[in-house]
Amino acid sequence: MDALRAVKRMIRGTFTPGAVGDIGLFGGLFRSPGRHHLLVSSTDGVGTKLKVAGLAGRHDTVGEDLVNHCVNDILVQGAEPLFFLDYIGMSRLNPDVFREVMDGLCRGCRRNGCALIGGETAELPNLYPAGEYDLVGTIVGSVARKDLVTGRQIRPGDVLIGLPSSGLHTNGYSLARRVIFDRAGLKPGDRLPGTRHTVAQALLAVHRSYLTPIRELKKRLPIRGMAHITGGGFPDNIARLLPPGVCAVVDRSTWRPPALFRFIHEAGRVDRDEMYRVFNMGIGLVVFVRELHAVEALETLRGAGEKAVVIGLAEKGKGEVVLAG
Repeated sequence: MDALRAVKRMIRGTFTPGAVGDIGLFGGLFRSPGRHHLLVSSTDGVGTKLKVAGLAGRHDTVGEDLVNHCVNDILVQGAEPLFFLDYIGMSRLNPDVFREVMDGLCRGCRRNGCALIGGETAELPNLYPAGEYDLVGTIVGSVARKDLVTGRQIRPGDVLIGLPSSGLHTNGYSLARRVIFDRAGLKPGDRLPGTRHTVAQALLAVHRSYLTPIRELKKRLPIRGMAHITGGGFPDNIARLLPPGVCAVVDRSTWRPPALFRFIHEAGRVDRDEMYRVFNMGIGLVVFVRELHAVEALETLRGAGEKAVVIGLAEKGKGEVVLAG
């Protein structure tokens, strides 16, 4: 009960003016954004990054991972977050782990201006192994119809701008764990070769939210399309944006993947193209803009603290993503 009371205080701290009612109702309530807006929703999970959190004994970051991932998934359509709902399933409730997870969830919601208005915590001893849990979230945001970003306006000649990731974000952990823990024999507290960080620090780096820099960019110029580089890497996530008659050429020589990705590639002997199909390789978000807006876009993003870089071009094609360089 003490854990529940503490968590309720944290959740109330995420409430925004649109939140209606209190914690504990059968359904969460939120004011309608208006008839000229569309609701945009997405559901995702943290995946096997939770295995790393368990090995490291640290659970206060995975909730923030989840919120930021979901925020980015609706942001690429131009939407602003409104509210969030979570699901935590486990064999038996561990109050300390539960409190840490909720701390991260609430922190992520506060930082993104997103109200946590409901959720479910389920104890399922016959489903989840002892000591393990699953974490899933659903986000709802809104976008004015006129501001919806779909990728349909992408044309040959448009420029692809990449925004850096903080690490693996929340994808590719099954392969990463197999290489780092099984093949290389490293432990969470060991230093990751080529870095000043431990393996746990590198693997648990929080999935970035791109809400603030993209807000700034939208104020300055029209965005043709955006791709959140998650599961499926560059080919799958960029391809879903491209209209008929257009392909995207990603020049891999325009940035250097961080040490974590290089270590996985070398220690795991993972094919280079496969790396770009599984991981973000240091680029967490790709933005398409018209060529005439490219310089202003870079200046705006860099002014917002981003180390943005041009990573490719849209060309005539059949919807494919070409990995060049």
